[in-house]
Amino acid sequence: QVQLVESGGGSVQSGGSLTLSCTASEYTFSMGWFRQAPGKEREGVAAIDDSVTTTYADSVKGRFTISRDAAKNTLYLQMSSLKPEDTAIYYCAADKGGTTQRRLLLREAFYMYWGQGTQVTVAS
Repeated sequence: QVQLVESGGGSVQSGGSLTLSCTASEYTFSMGWFRQAPGKEREGVAAIDDSVTTTYADSVKGRFTISRDAAKNTLYLQMSSLKPEDTAIYYCAADKGGTTQRRLLLREAFYMYWGQGTQVTVAS
């Protein structure tokens, strides 16, 4: 069982920046960030695999950057130019498998392991 622990959430003003971290208890091939806003379904934000292939939701392209430190089993999400609509609980997800279909990396069903989530609040 892979355990994921997120950190780095908090409150920030619109236009500000935050960096989220997720540390895994062991190596996983694919990792991603998802978010769930109040009253909405959880959605994929960004994902990365072992080959460092990345994929992003259209709503965050150019503002968010996903990266990983394989040696530390840690995933990062650098968020800049934050907007109030980015307010959500952000979840880290991981899976030991991979896929050649990058769009699948932004789908919940692809991932076996999930963190508990960290709150990000962007004030206008």
